[in-house]
Amino acid sequence: MPLRAVGRGAGYSFPRAVQEAVLRRAYAGGWPARLWGRVPGALEVACRHGTLAVLPPGAAPLRLGFASDLHIGPTTPPALLDRAADLLAAADLDVLLLGGDYVFLEATDATAATLATFARRIPARHKLAVLGNHDLWTWHGRLERALESAGVSLLTNRAIRIGDVAVFGLDDPWTGAPDADAALAACGDASVRIGLVHSPDGMPLVWDRGVAALFCGHTHGGQVALPGGRPIIVPGPAGKVWPWGRHEVGGTSLFVSRGLGGVEVPFRANAEPDVWVVDVTSVGG
Repeated sequence: MPLRAVGRGAGYSFPRAVQEAVLRRAYAGGWPARLWGRVPGALEVACRHGTLAVLPPGAAPLRLGFASDLHIGPTTPPALLDRAADLLAAADLDVLLLGGDYVFLEATDATAATLATFARRIPARHKLAVLGNHDLWTWHGRLERALESAGVSLLTNRAIRIGDVAVFGLDDPWTGAPDADAALAACGDASVRIGLVHSPDGMPLVWDRGVAALFCGHTHGGQVALPGGRPIIVPGPAGKVWPWGRHEVGGTSLFVSRGLGGVEVPFRANAEPDVWVVDVTSVGG
């Protein structure tokens, strides 16, 4: 049983190590995912749509797709991930954003291959990703290589330019080493800056710094919520304020996905898995 992270992620405590060791044994063979996949409605994925009118007049629009928290492993039905990939593949995306936490418990060659297959299934001119806390606790190099093999660029405190838009990524705020100064500097003179980070706890790092939108996951919308979607337990201080959905925060549109897969609890209640499709258009367009 590893008593600390085998990856570069911080915050892997002894209680966490014990918990994961127990879950590896208890969930061996992936029976929770098979069982949950048989529940009516368990494989449904919501596709949420939004518009972001921030481009200068006459600029070419961009369609962004966002998926997070796949948690490939013993608690996530593969058919659910197939459904999410189908929804995004049908959206005619320009940019695919992936928000981290691609695995649960560990990154094996098999889970890395599943991640690569997921990313390949979704056509997009640009495919961009960050890592999450679960990724950084395990053999994240396998996940990085899998993403690269599928044509996905990892944005760890850096940015790329797509026309008038710079898309930047931050390392995971919980377990990594986010550097907002470096990421924003890499945006250069782009008229629009859009960010990608695993957790909404990255929001305070870019608050009031001219960021048009920030995409994140991590919260699962609580994963188990009260009727109407009110979460019972949400990780992180920012997640408690912005547990899921779209929020306008100091001039930044914050998109928080409920993600797709499951972690310790191998089911969801009143927290439907989701992906986002957002059209970035001209001001007044």
